[in-house]
Amino acid sequence: MSTKEEREPLFSSKNLKLLRDPLGDNNPITIQVLGICSALAVTVKLAPAVVMAISVTVVLVVANVVVSLFRNIIPPRIRIIFMLVVIAMMVILVDQVLKAYAFEISKQLSVFVGLIITNCIIMGRLEGFAMANKPWPSFLDGLGNSAGYGWILIVVAFFREFLGSGTIYGYPVMEKLGVYNLGYENNGFMILPPMALITVGIIIWVQRSRNKELIENN
Repeated sequence: MSTKEEREPLFSSKNLKLLRDPLGDNNPITIQVLGICSALAVTVKLAPAVVMAISVTVVLVVANVVVSLFRNIIPPRIRIIFMLVVIAMMVILVDQVLKAYAFEISKQLSVFVGLIITNCIIMGRLEGFAMANKPWPSFLDGLGNSAGYGWILIVVAFFREFLGSGTIYGYPVMEKLGVYNLGYENNGFMILPPMALITVGIIIWVQRSRNKELIENN
């Protein structure tokens, strides 16, 4: 009589690693250098960055699970087409929901919601992970990588909006604190695209300072 294979716990150390790693030492933006374009484009204000992070999370998590469910029956020759169809379907749904319930933010995000379909993080996780793993690990992988992507966007947007516009999520923090009475003026350079790249660079520098193993050897 054959014994049943023991099931791996839902939150085993291996599965938890799928959630933790993308938040730090395997971050999709700062370590894998993916998704940089949206990190530069939608981080002028905090609100669009948060919405963009949520949108990518929904698309990546659902797409990862769907591709994982069908991984054994997708013909290899059309796997990329299948993935693109799944991503495009989710992006269209997210875009329509934003237009219906968050129209102003949808206008601020402009074409960048539609361009989620070209985000290398999503296609990379589908091809590199979901096609080879079961739905639950794929769900955790999608959640971890989208969270890693999202926190970078939110941190960059926080500093750019705070120092560049004197607000946080549209709330006039600098004005309420009376900083302007001390002669401080908003730093207009913070709302320009180069500052987003510099801010991401500072985060990368901090990460590599904390973990010397992330420093590439020549």
